[in-house]
Amino acid sequence: MTRDIENIQTAWQASEALRSGRISARDLTRACLERIAALEPSLSAFLALTEEIAMEAAARFDANPAAFPDPLAGVPAAVKDNMCLKGVPCTCASRILEGWEPPYNATAVQRILDRGGVICGKTNLDEFAMGSSTENSAFKVTRNPWNTSTVPGGSSGGSAAAVAAGQVFYALGSDTGGSIRQPASFCGIVGVKPTYGRVSRYGLVAYASSLDQIGPLTRDVRDAALVLNIICGHDPLDSTSYPGESPDFTQALVRDVQGMTVGLPREFFAQGVREDVAQAVQEGARVLEKAGAKIREISMPNVGYALPVYYIIAPAEASSNLARYDGVRYGHRSGAASDHVDMFMRSRAEGFGAEVKQRIMIGTYALSAGYYDAYYLKAQQVRTLLRRDFDRAFQECDVLLTPTSPTPAFAVGERADDPFQMKLADVCTIPVNLAGIPALSLPCGLVDGLPVGMQIMARPFDEETMLRAAYTFEQATEFHRLRPAI
Repeated sequence: MTRDIENIQTAWQASEALRSGRISARDLTRACLERIAALEPSLSAFLALTEEIAMEAAARFDANPAAFPDPLAGVPAAVKDNMCLKGVPCTCASRILEGWEPPYNATAVQRILDRGGVICGKTNLDEFAMGSSTENSAFKVTRNPWNTSTVPGGSSGGSAAAVAAGQVFYALGSDTGGSIRQPASFCGIVGVKPTYGRVSRYGLVAYASSLDQIGPLTRDVRDAALVLNIICGHDPLDSTSYPGESPDFTQALVRDVQGMTVGLPREFFAQGVREDVAQAVQEGARVLEKAGAKIREISMPNVGYALPVYYIIAPAEASSNLARYDGVRYGHRSGAASDHVDMFMRSRAEGFGAEVKQRIMIGTYALSAGYYDAYYLKAQQVRTLLRRDFDRAFQECDVLLTPTSPTPAFAVGERADDPFQMKLADVCTIPVNLAGIPALSLPCGLVDGLPVGMQIMARPFDEETMLRAAYTFEQATEFHRLRPAI
């Protein structure tokens, strides 16, 4: 059966196989679970499997497919382990939440279940989504299916590895500074960070609330549009949820960029971007030019400040969000405490990992009396300047094209002792989160046998133009058909 699903490359192909009766949802799900079991010893992509939930959902679909008209009904998927799935442990890859089972579903997860989706498990991540390699999980290090001596990227590395390796057909990740797009780039798949507010954050464990966004990781652009159709839309349970109607994103899957202006911001091709990576993206621009787009080099002078601004704002919000983990309400509680204050301190010291503690301390410092104006307020002011850079860029251009990451996947452990180099992995993706705009990463080449990702950015709530440009590129090339030999 595993061999059967190897011939089904995408979620929409799986859907066609289900609707034609060539395969049942139960057989498809069982095949995915077998592949997960076979590859987990080498990949470590999952933190929890939900076989019973998945098989029940598959059986409901098989009993009455007509009751589930959504194209992704019956198709196996996975969700990052920082989203709530009722009755299934939600750890955020942290000891401090070990054993906690949420009593409700995240809105994005609930929408997948309501449409007949089959969730096979929860995937590994950097602890509380803080990291760029999925090496910071408290439980395991996930490997890149293209080369298991390299990282899959982070923090949605488990979701990206599971999709790239064919363990599931699509997965949900969360993106605070590039945590969907950067692992998508490293693993040779498509990753979408929607406009802030497009997807409800209800049930997503918060890292940095003004930056977090749920999005899909898929094997091609069509699959990404199908997942967006399910998870986007207003949610009264999230006050930051966009109240407007969501379009049918599959209508944007048109091979046409005639007259579209594609901007190449020169600052995104500096900042440590490898020459062969930049060359692959520039060749991608030529593909769009040949299809009818106009290419224009532009400047965004404040982009260089994005990384330091992010590492003030994100830790500041994290220090506030993570204050709730004190050993009282849920999660880990130290058994060695002498009084309640000692219990707070010991529970947090024992439960959080080194990267999380570092960010909590940075954020607390930036928000403390006497330093707020010098750091946090100044960072927010520069964030405004960065947004204005994007506003000006989108007055001239319909989309912007950049590398997703400065390099292909690096070796496991290579940057463990060099936090600055680790954080540079997100230098091209962080500006998008600070501006709140949508962006997508899709494969555009190979360097040293590893995938390279190309990032397409668009105006707020203009995912359709972004998808159209991505679909046009994808249909003109073969990179999305490449699969790791695992």
